[in-house]
Amino acid sequence: MNDEKQLEPWRSQCPVARTLDLIGDRWSLLIVRDMLSGRSKFRQFLASPENIPTNVLSSRLKLLESSGLIKASLYQRHPPRFAYTLTDKGKKLASVIRAIADWGESSLPKSRGQRRTSSTQA
Repeated sequence: MNDEKQLEPWRSQCPVARTLDLIGDRWSLLIVRDMLSGRSKFRQFLASPENIPTNVLSSRLKLLESSGLIKASLYQRHPPRFAYTLTDKGKKLASVIRAIADWGESSLPKSRGQRRTSSTQA
């Protein structure tokens, strides 16, 4: 994607607003979190406890790929199936996810029996 076309959907030049335009939806960072914990296939993302709908997962994977955060590699032709990996740009989100997890861990109430899981230890 060239930089001029990429700037078109931004609502402002603010880096926080532009980042939220890209990954500020309900699902994108959870997909990246899952990728950081070793998930790479569509069915693995569907198995996450947040229960992402299949159509939303497909849409978010396409968005993350077109934004250069992930790369899709065909691993089966019939039916076509892809494995997803984080690009270097996508891997840089690990510190963001870690900061969000740390804030949530220290600032939000926990339900009884809830503990930190490996998926939040990105």
